[in-house]
Amino acid sequence: MLIGLIANVIGLFATASILGQGDDFTTVIKAAISEGFLGKLVSLGAILNLGAFFIFIRKRQDYRARGVLLITVFIAIFTFVFKMI
Repeated sequence: MLIGLIANVIGLFATASILGQGDDFTTVIKAAISEGFLGKLVSLGAILNLGAFFIFIRKRQDYRARGVLLITVFIAIFTFVFKMI
């Protein structure tokens, strides 16, 4: 699960730096909250979990792949709840 969380955080930083057009991370996050697209930003950050999942599946490390999948589902639920608020 830790690998999935770390991959998501790295993906979130990468997405914020790419889409932030040179702004720092906190500015991008504050703008995402105020403009209502934080859920989309977090979802784009979860794309790195896909790579981690398939690496663990290929190495036959099923429990680690399950942890990455669990974190991905948790992020999807978080995004859904955050959009409802």
